[in-house]
Amino acid sequence: MVSLDDPDKNKAFAESLNTDQVLLSDPSGMMADVFGVKGFAGLYAKRWTFYIDRDGIVREIDKKVSTKTAGQDIARKLGELGFPKR
Repeated sequence: MVSLDDPDKNKAFAESLNTDQVLLSDPSGMMADVFGVKGFAGLYAKRWTFYIDRDGIVREIDKKVSTKTAGQDIARKLGELGFPKR
């Protein structure tokens, strides 16, 4: 995940969810620009999911992410794209 928030805010967010998921802090918005996900006036990053394989190839982009079902949707799509299970 990439967020425009600073590292401390992202750490607090991850802790509030009791997760060890990695959040990349991009307060400058540089990566958001690279991936074309910067929202209105650069105030937020759009919630898109990029499926990138080990060779760095973007296999698919989900531009209609539902926060309610994102985990299940990602797991399903990874299977459909043939990503190995861990």
